[in-house]
Amino acid sequence: LKAVLERDPSPVDGRVVVLGTPAEEGGGGKIEMIEKGSFEGLSAAIMVHPCPSDLPVANVLSVATLRVTYKGRASHAAAFPWEGINALDAVVGAYTGLSMLRQQMKPAWRIHAVITNGGAKPNIIPEEAELEMYARAPTNAELEVLLGKVTGVLKGAAASTGCSVEIVEPRKRYSNMDSNSKMLELYVKSARGLGVEFERVESLPCLSTDMGNVSHVVPSIHPWYSIGTDAANHTRDFTAAADTEYAHERTLVAAKAMAMTMISVLVDPKILDEK
Repeated sequence: LKAVLERDPSPVDGRVVVLGTPAEEGGGGKIEMIEKGSFEGLSAAIMVHPCPSDLPVANVLSVATLRVTYKGRASHAAAFPWEGINALDAVVGAYTGLSMLRQQMKPAWRIHAVITNGGAKPNIIPEEAELEMYARAPTNAELEVLLGKVTGVLKGAAASTGCSVEIVEPRKRYSNMDSNSKMLELYVKSARGLGVEFERVESLPCLSTDMGNVSHVVPSIHPWYSIGTDAANHTRDFTAAADTEYAHERTLVAAKAMAMTMISVLVDPKILDEK
């Protein structure tokens, strides 16, 4: 892009802004950037991400993170168990309740949880226990509906065990991806011109990213490119595949496709209105 602008700046009225995007994995770096005005005045935003397949889009879901803490009363588990209120029982009840909730969930909804604190010693009834979970849905509105059901399960576990419960969101919510269809069309055309063959998959991978939040404030796309491995993201095999010359070459191809897409936008900004 820089080379094109320097070679023939006459037909272009605009500039290219390269933004680092820290703390995407749970930290919501782009959300902070939105709130501090990093995307103000921009006409479009684009980024790509490696994965096992070449895909124009993925199923980017809205997501909320919940930290759930149950508090009961400690007591000796053998000598005076009737004096205790078992916070671990509440966590187990909550985990089980979330599993049962899946039967009534819509196909695109997702919940997953881990127990992060289950007590100190077997002979002490746990006075505090904790789980952390994610809830995901295709839109922010659907996420609110799902969270209502999840909250009912979590509070029910507290009521059934006599514990108190605190539910907090330690991280900012990620929004679903609202991709600009015209930008996607331009990217696909550019990538195919560079030899990329986009795959037809029966179901798109489900995931979440703070690029979704960006797409709600500026026209955006977030394609995915293959680095020559069948290994799934966030695995050791995928990490090894990323450290290869082939992965580097595919990254350069994706970067060129991004550049070609944005050249089209710079030359004709009104093209984004065709969404």
